[in-house]
Amino acid sequence: MSALTALSPLDGRYRRATEPLRELLSESGLIRERIRVEAHWLLHLAQAAPMLAGAELSVGVRAAAAALAEHPPPDAADIVKGIEARTNHDVKAVEYYVREVLQAAGATAANLELVHFGCTSEDINNLSYAKLLSAARIVMLGSAEELSHALGTLVQRYADLPMLARTHGQPASPTTLGKEFANVVARLRRAQQRLATVAILGKWNGAVGNFNAQVAALPNLAWPQIAQRFVESLGLIDNPFTTQIEPHDWIGEYCDALAALNVITLDLCRDIWGYVSLGYLRQKPVAGEVGSSTMPHKINPIDFENAEGNLGLANALLRHFAEKLPVSRWQRDLTDSTVLRNIGVALGHTLVAWRSALRGLAKIDADPATISRDVNVAWEVLGEAVQTVLRAQGVPNGYELLKDFTRGRAIDGAGLAAFIASLPITAAEKARLQQLKPQDYVGLAAGLARKVLDPRIIE
Repeated sequence: MSALTALSPLDGRYRRATEPLRELLSESGLIRERIRVEAHWLLHLAQAAPMLAGAELSVGVRAAAAALAEHPPPDAADIVKGIEARTNHDVKAVEYYVREVLQAAGATAANLELVHFGCTSEDINNLSYAKLLSAARIVMLGSAEELSHALGTLVQRYADLPMLARTHGQPASPTTLGKEFANVVARLRRAQQRLATVAILGKWNGAVGNFNAQVAALPNLAWPQIAQRFVESLGLIDNPFTTQIEPHDWIGEYCDALAALNVITLDLCRDIWGYVSLGYLRQKPVAGEVGSSTMPHKINPIDFENAEGNLGLANALLRHFAEKLPVSRWQRDLTDSTVLRNIGVALGHTLVAWRSALRGLAKIDADPATISRDVNVAWEVLGEAVQTVLRAQGVPNGYELLKDFTRGRAIDGAGLAAFIASLPITAAEKARLQQLKPQDYVGLAAGLARKVLDPRIIE
């Protein structure tokens, strides 16, 4: 398929960015994981229930099953799709494929009857999706860490650069540019930890979650324990209380956690877009790139805009998954199936967004002259400092005095110094306040910024 004829930009324009997810969350990836689960179950069952007819596997059959459990052949997905065209059932096609491979390896008729023994399709599916999303989480967390690291570089570079803050879009107490990046690093790390600790569950208990068929066949076996050991052998947490489907609550938590990372990233992109517009951040020109078809001077913040658009698409899907997937009529309906097939789309748009944001971060530099020009003339922001000193000195109505003096009027250094001279505080306090400049009024911002990079720093 040509990138130019792809219906989705994830497989077209953004194909390179989504490559790390393609082996996992494509249909081919899902088919291969289903094959692995089927083969793992056969091997586990043969060991756990040796009294079953067919439980004794020859060396060749065991080797073939082990190979399928680890690395299905490259053409496996294509062959399964061919079988599905005949069966019109995706999981049954996987079962037939596994049986064919084992039969070619010398499996007996009794051996083959243990393939998919006691299973419903959802036993295979839920474990397959769980394994794939577990592997995808490693990819996503790695990309999120790249984003945090890139921001950390900017924290270190600009920890000491005073910048006028804006609350409600209006001038507010100064901060440093590095501290503003540090705030995002702290948020991203917390959100990364939330995603990393989502428990990934799986179930293996038959058609409606009660081991009906298994108990009918071998009533004296401890099927819940056999199932638990099998699920845990795949690196998952066993969920013993389900209907036909694992209820997908953990997938909802996973999607919510990923969406939270996206919200933080979107907030960052919009803020950087604003700082580029103010001239606080400038973008490095890239040779050969065009910013506008008619205005040759332009370098647009397209990486952050692209990220914002993809984050919106991703979260629309992720929020839907989180709300829809845990809801199923009675013991099951099929509405989760088609929804789950799109989970790679949400992760794909997320990855595209994060990669775009990373590209953008690599292109920006601060413009200290523009930043300093704004903060140096914002003498009114020192009203907070002066009124707080008045409060500390026990002077009545300190806030009101500064409100009357500063609100809605232009303030300069000389005017503020004269006002301070009129206040009923000690000469030493007056002198200290008169020495204060807007660019110096940043509190502990620089130290707090560095503390994000090294928690051992003590203010």
